[in-house]
Amino acid sequence: MLRGAPVTLGFVVVFWILGILTSSIVAGPGAMWRAEVAATAHSLPDHWWAVLASAFWARDPLGYVLETVLVLIAGIPLERQMGSLKFSLATVVAQIAGILAATGFWEAARSLMGTWALEMNGTYFLGPSALVCGAAMAATAAMGTLWRRRVRLGIFGLLILLALYSGGFADLVRLGAGGAGALLGPVLLGHRPRLARPVSSRHEGRVLVALLVAVSAVGPVVAGLIPHAVGPLSVLRFLFTDIEPVDPQTLQAVCAVPAQHRDCEAAHLQLRAGAGGIFMAIVPSFLLLLLSEGLRRGRRFAWVGALLVQAALSVLALITVVGVLQAAGPDTVAGELVNASQSGGRTHPLTLVVPLLVPVALFGVLLACQRLFPVAAPRGTYTPLAARVLGLAGILGLVYVGVGLALAPGFTPVPALADLAADVPDRFLPLGFTVDVPPAFFPQTTPTVLLYEGVGIVFWAVTGVLGLKTFLRPAHPRHGTDKDRAREILAAGEGSSISWMTTWPGNTYWFSGAGDSFIAYRVIAGIALTLGAPVGPKTGTSAVVEEFAGYCRSNGWTACLYSVPAEVRDAASHLGWDSVQVAQETVLPLDSLSFRGKQFQDIRTAMNNAMRAGIHAEWIRYPTAHLAVQAQIQAISEEWVAERKMQEMGFTLGGLEELDDPEVRCLLAVDASHRVHAVTSWLPVYRDGHIIGWTLDFMRSRSTGFRAAIEFLIASAAISLKDEGFHFVSLSGAPLAHAPGGRQLQLVGAGPEESGRLGRLLDRLGSALEPVYGFRSLLAFKGKFRPRYAPLYMVYPDSAALPAIANALSRAYLPDLSLGERLQLLRKVLRRKPTAPARSGGQGSVSRR
Repeated sequence: MLRGAPVTLGFVVVFWILGILTSSIVAGPGAMWRAEVAATAHSLPDHWWAVLASAFWARDPLGYVLETVLVLIAGIPLERQMGSLKFSLATVVAQIAGILAATGFWEAARSLMGTWALEMNGTYFLGPSALVCGAAMAATAAMGTLWRRRVRLGIFGLLILLALYSGGFADLVRLGAGGAGALLGPVLLGHRPRLARPVSSRHEGRVLVALLVAVSAVGPVVAGLIPHAVGPLSVLRFLFTDIEPVDPQTLQAVCAVPAQHRDCEAAHLQLRAGAGGIFMAIVPSFLLLLLSEGLRRGRRFAWVGALLVQAALSVLALITVVGVLQAAGPDTVAGELVNASQSGGRTHPLTLVVPLLVPVALFGVLLACQRLFPVAAPRGTYTPLAARVLGLAGILGLVYVGVGLALAPGFTPVPALADLAADVPDRFLPLGFTVDVPPAFFPQTTPTVLLYEGVGIVFWAVTGVLGLKTFLRPAHPRHGTDKDRAREILAAGEGSSISWMTTWPGNTYWFSGAGDSFIAYRVIAGIALTLGAPVGPKTGTSAVVEEFAGYCRSNGWTACLYSVPAEVRDAASHLGWDSVQVAQETVLPLDSLSFRGKQFQDIRTAMNNAMRAGIHAEWIRYPTAHLAVQAQIQAISEEWVAERKMQEMGFTLGGLEELDDPEVRCLLAVDASHRVHAVTSWLPVYRDGHIIGWTLDFMRSRSTGFRAAIEFLIASAAISLKDEGFHFVSLSGAPLAHAPGGRQLQLVGAGPEESGRLGRLLDRLGSALEPVYGFRSLLAFKGKFRPRYAPLYMVYPDSAALPAIANALSRAYLPDLSLGERLQLLRKVLRRKPTAPARSGGQGSVSRR
């Protein structure tokens, strides 16, 4: 490993030799050396050599140690991945570009943000951190979509945070080097640059929003901990942590002199943010970090909580801005903000307004991303939580008043019962909301300080833990009890091959009067859109459909039975309903399965090639799989989503969320190095309490993996499930497609003219979606396995409702589609002429769907 990174090792050797020869190891470069080698905003053009020389020195002994560790940990794998020449080019170009970008920004900032430019003028850059940032960002060009996006967001998030909150010249150099590395990477590694942000799945969208909220929570704390932070957002530290602690004895001495009233209040302010009270200062950050974990899990409660916290911070920002505009006094936080933003006797509006708009902007982001967080906790989760929190607040309030009366002589002035009771709400508020409120009394002794600070600490710590526990509980849909009942009927009765999809989030359950059947549906714009056939005894299908139709009429809805087999269509036709074929299901009977003969040559070739490549099929359950396996599956899925030109579909097409079910089986194509090349998921099909078959759902593979991985997995699954004694496997339906050589999608129960119009419209829709989702190519691909074809229908009572049904279907399959994207899709449908389905199963979008 070391032999593969000669540039990295050579740099470390030169780094330490120069430090020893110039006596810089102990206290950094001396004044003379620092003037020559440190990069500053004035290095160009007189000290141009500092652009590169600055990378070979560090500020102090700790800097030498930490930056050496950073170079070794990051440089060795990066150099081995990129090659020594490309690694060297990336580091050198990133270093130069970073310093040039920081210098240029400093020149521009002098006229816009004088304070920042003035403070940055006294800072300098030393060390190899910019080299590492540039090389790391360049290397992301060779990563998969998922990790490329995550690594770039993580590194850029950290660099931007440091630049905005710390704001030194070195922070800007690292940010510039990272940006240069991201642009240079595709050129060095031979990959096409991706200027547009790739589309992400719902799961990845949650991760990115959670990361954004977490970064926003850490920022003010970072600004409070970094000495002499000068970034444009560093003024936010005055709302949180930028106060030195003070002991009660000092407070008592200061407040004993009546003439020092202002000093007494300032000392009291310091006490309130002292060793214990500092926690109260960062309560918003603490809560946002906890809520970001809930956001990562898609929890609606976490979204509401984060929204409320950002709203509270927005109110605090508004109050602070008003205080600034009203020329707040020097002893207030608003006054500190004014002082922090002054330069040469003047205050630039940007330095005050922009930082305080951050919570407002985050509030808007959360509001816009509401759709990403639909996951509700089990019923009865938050009512007990609210009772516990309110009860805890009440108990702590009583403890504060009772113990405060006992320790009253330890306060000055001595508070009465009414004074302590009036002060209770302030004990629970974060420091930023009470920092400018004159206190009625001060704690002077250690016991009173502990009581004064401890009430809020205990309350928020316990509340945070209780809230975090709700995120860790398994999530269920809003109708959790109905879902359990539906599962019992599904396991004991009989459904179609897609009936397990009724257990997915987003469905509501209707149960027949007899209680032995149910229909899963969702109401969209007045259409009760069902998922699959009624589940229950087949003998009562007609009665169940009629009863469900009456239930929908009583609620003012139009029923639409979607993706149902022929027997449900026939039952509905007796009620006068119309129907249209919307998909073709492909079924492989396992009792006669045998991949022999010329017609299965492609399948046998795929299995033989997999054997020669050392790839085998491995069954897993996603919830109990190893974390490394889960991470690879997520990466494969995100790569597929990012390559599409439209959003990931839902409804009858599962994603990562639907894999997280202990009843669902996943079959992986894994090589000898435990690298997952492809994944398929299989849904159980129950009949009379037993699983009789499995339905293919999730089907995606690496673009750079084993080419025939999907054929190999489907064939392997069929053989394995046959050996386990199951009756059939369904390769699921292909929407808006019909079997090769089959008829155009047919409308049943309508006149020839109406049938022709709708049939042509469905063909146009399938043709428009083909370049993106490849439904017709998918059906042709499944034809390799010589399946039995079974049509699936959409059944509805009134043809006049077809426009509303089309809208409901589009919103069910593409709930995240924007209005502009809907209009673009509609134009494609109206313009595109129907095309014949593909006859061969290629390895493009089909093999990864």
